[in-house]
Amino acid sequence: MWKWIKRVVVGVVVTASLLALAVYGYVRSLDLDREPGVDTAATGADLGFASVAGADRGRILIVVTSTAKLANGKRTGFELTEVSRAWWVFVHNGYAVDIASPLGGEPPMVRDDDLIEADHAFLNDSLAQSRLRASIALADVDPARYAAVYFAGGKGTMFDFPNNPHIARILRDIVPRGVVGAVCHGPAALLGVTLADGSSLLDGRRVTGFSNAEELFLAPDARERLGFLLQDALATEAGSYLEGPLYLEHSIVDDRLVTGQNPWSTWAVAEGMLRALGHEPVARPLTAEERSVQLLAIYHQQGLDAAMLDKHDGPRSDKQLLLMHALIAAMRWRIGEAYSLQRLARG
Repeated sequence: MWKWIKRVVVGVVVTASLLALAVYGYVRSLDLDREPGVDTAATGADLGFASVAGADRGRILIVVTSTAKLANGKRTGFELTEVSRAWWVFVHNGYAVDIASPLGGEPPMVRDDDLIEADHAFLNDSLAQSRLRASIALADVDPARYAAVYFAGGKGTMFDFPNNPHIARILRDIVPRGVVGAVCHGPAALLGVTLADGSSLLDGRRVTGFSNAEELFLAPDARERLGFLLQDALATEAGSYLEGPLYLEHSIVDDRLVTGQNPWSTWAVAEGMLRALGHEPVARPLTAEERSVQLLAIYHQQGLDAAMLDKHDGPRSDKQLLLMHALIAAMRWRIGEAYSLQRLARG
């Protein structure tokens, strides 16, 4: 008996070792170390936006959460990337930008590892950081000063945005004359808002926001942690909730209301708001991350061959983001899709 047990143990160890070597060899073959690095010292001037020198188009208010912890004690706050990228779109298109939060002062930030130059430029910008550290309390906001309001996401918004009387006051002023934008969990701000005529802000509206599929993939217990799922709440109040693929850009423009499903929708929401304000956004270089999202959309709509062809004919994409989607497919047991996406990343 012991002889057979020893053989089994040796077999398991050898198999595990061979698998580990295979995984190590595969990861090494991806050449991720050769991918271009991110300039952590980037400034706004380095981002390549076309100039609108001398333009003074008014002010836009960015609203972020003040909630620092979820019910289970896990740290939360606003998503840096959903603020930084919108900030640069607004600023480089001639708008002054203020930042507000329910409590005012410095709001809690969620900062991921996969930052790009626009995010570092925001962290390096003295004006942006001073506005962030001294965010205006919503109770003190004069909505008449702003042409538009943009609600950034982060899971904290699920606690202090819905049914917030100060958010409702701001929206009642801006909706009839200006533009409203919200991304990811930011559309929680639109819940429970009644306009001056007594109608619901969302009644008959087409909207999107962080989907149930995205939420539950990351946190199967999200209903318990957050109290509700944003998609469910939006679908209940709005005319229709429109869902896009997991973690790909998906934005909806309904007149002067612009909503985005997830963080990768930030650029599109901010630029959609500008168009709703009557301005075509100035030209800017497509980021490698955005390019990858484009390729993923082509893959899902037209297949691997079309995505590979487009990849070879276009600007640089982000290999790590493509591989992340391959991993997501594998975790959902879509093995064929995972294999195709890793080919797209490597191709």
